[in-house]
Amino acid sequence: MTMHINLSPEMENFIKGKVATGFYGNATEVIRDAVRRMQAEEQRTRAWQAAIKQGDDELDRGEGIAYTAKTLSDITEAAVSSMHSSKPMDSDVLP
Repeated sequence: MTMHINLSPEMENFIKGKVATGFYGNATEVIRDAVRRMQAEEQRTRAWQAAIKQGDDELDRGEGIAYTAKTLSDITEAAVSSMHSSKPMDSDVLP
């Protein structure tokens, strides 16, 4: 599919600069990469929104725990301990 778009001079210069670095072969590659990154960001946003909804639903059902200084300390201690272990990282905390 062919699409014609109008860009501001600043955007056009930005794209030309990206091509000039040699990382991209042409402007189309820059635009495709930008669109892929936007798609990935939307996917991450949807995942975050789903996780937030899940947490809200759990709280609505009374499944939450009180947030206290001790709770934060326990969570931090578990995270640091896990970080220094040889266990693989939970996929929920990976970028």
